[in-house]
Amino acid sequence: MSRTINILPEALANKIAAGEVVQRPASAVKELIENSIDSGAKSVTVIVKEGGRKLIQVVDDGCGMSPEDAALAFERHSTSKIAVLEDLENIRTLGFRGEALSSIAAVSQIELRTRPAASDVGTQVRIDGGLKIEISEESVSPGTSITVKNLFYNTPARRKFLKSTNTEFKHIYDVVQRVAISFPQLEIKFVNEDETLLHVRPSTLDERVREVFGEKLWKTIFHFEEVMEAVTVGGFLGKPDFARKTHVEQYLYLNNRFVINRSLNRAVYQAYEHLLEKGSFPFFVLFLSVDPRKVDVNVHPSKMEVKFEDESAMYRLVLSAVRTALASQDLIPAMGAREGGGDVRLRFTPFAGGPQPRAARWEELFGVNRTTGEILPRPAPLPEQASAADIDEAFRSTAQAPEPATQAQLPAAPSAGHTWQIHNKYIIVPIEIGLLIVDQHAAHERVIYERAVARFDQPNKKSQQLLFPQTIEMTAVDAALVHQLQPSLESLGFSLKLFGKTTVIIDGVPNDVKPGREVSILQDVLDLYKADEQGVKLEPRERLVKSFSCKAAVKAGDPLNEQEMRSLLDQLFATQVPYVCPHGRPVMIRLSLSELDKRFGRTS
Repeated sequence: MSRTINILPEALANKIAAGEVVQRPASAVKELIENSIDSGAKSVTVIVKEGGRKLIQVVDDGCGMSPEDAALAFERHSTSKIAVLEDLENIRTLGFRGEALSSIAAVSQIELRTRPAASDVGTQVRIDGGLKIEISEESVSPGTSITVKNLFYNTPARRKFLKSTNTEFKHIYDVVQRVAISFPQLEIKFVNEDETLLHVRPSTLDERVREVFGEKLWKTIFHFEEVMEAVTVGGFLGKPDFARKTHVEQYLYLNNRFVINRSLNRAVYQAYEHLLEKGSFPFFVLFLSVDPRKVDVNVHPSKMEVKFEDESAMYRLVLSAVRTALASQDLIPAMGAREGGGDVRLRFTPFAGGPQPRAARWEELFGVNRTTGEILPRPAPLPEQASAADIDEAFRSTAQAPEPATQAQLPAAPSAGHTWQIHNKYIIVPIEIGLLIVDQHAAHERVIYERAVARFDQPNKKSQQLLFPQTIEMTAVDAALVHQLQPSLESLGFSLKLFGKTTVIIDGVPNDVKPGREVSILQDVLDLYKADEQGVKLEPRERLVKSFSCKAAVKAGDPLNEQEMRSLLDQLFATQVPYVCPHGRPVMIRLSLSELDKRFGRTS
């Protein structure tokens, strides 16, 4: 019988392997820059032509290579970064697999020029399609220069599937920009078609982010850092109104390595919760510092996919850190005119410096005393270089919800602390810098939503038992849905019994349900749950809680007395995210005195 299994020739095997490491010109640029950084370079220059097809050149001032190392560098699995198995479990360099140079050389014409600073003469190595054609001594500058020409010239199938020059150029620029962000101490110069497009010099992280993204974006983001026992999470988060319609401008770094991890991206989205409109995505630059022994970066040859020892724990840590950072910011929309005139629009108030503790009591935000209406002194600002402990302590000091208002506590006459309801829909409250307008339905919806979410985590589920149980005859579809959601409904506070195929008996309801609405609220929740199922991709529990909070909240048109309004405001500012309802609509709008003066043409 003839043999059908053959060992592939080394040249062919190298070309196959190159397809995993070097998927496009940007992949080659990434690998070469990472080698430069690992060599201790303080300056890196990247030069490309025709989107990397014709030319890629990376020049650094790193440690350089001896003639012996230069000759070995293009062999498969040749590396200076690991030597034994234990090293693979404690990766602290960007590269380590020893595949990049051999893969690039297999599909291009490449020239290496290198010299250690201690040597008087350097080395030049020229390779064509993986075959060494010249190794010689050369007079070169300290460091390393690698020139890649005619990428994929000997693999026409791969070259044919490259995108347009502009597209490939954009991917290369993205790679350079990612490195520029994560290594602010590095000078980086990027030249495309003899034109310098990016040149950043060593700076701080703040300065580098400001330089890379521009002044306009810089004004819409804020820095945060959360130091935990085994993980540090920090970086920059964007304001909700700067959200984009695509996933662009989202950067996740693990120990300064740019990585892709959908689970952690979802954690960031979850932290933003309903601050974003449907179909919008936040800007973020996230840095994770983790013990290398707790993460596996050897998942894919590109080294951009990683696996954590405990994925769920990392998800929770990122979620908690980002949510805390967002809660520390003032995200109440302000109302003002467009520049140059025009219609009134909403805009989020600008951030004032670094993170500040969230006001959990409404009088702290409004700047007035609840009982006297007098202006309250502003709290002393945190030190400019406040530590995480300072911020946490400040947050805790304001995080206790006040006791519900009583009639005796309310001012006897209109004052700065008075509240009004207009059109049985909005609550108007004077504040130190103007007016606050609160949507009563959205506010109550937020309160009920967070209260309902908290119930799911409580071991003892509480409900308001009915003196006379209510019986509902449902359609088969709705009854099946009740059966499916029964555990979650009971976690909300419903007490239900199912009889037959279409009969449901309600023994108890959540405390948020008004008397007389026991039957209608359950049906309304089911209807909205089904409607949300068609439009958004949320977990069943999330859809259920959102539907319940909407239907149980006070409605536009419901009259509220002053005590009820104040109680609602107290509860609202005790929530984690008082600025938006679960559907993403603003709960409140701030109208400043300066905006009123502008509208009335006042100059003083």
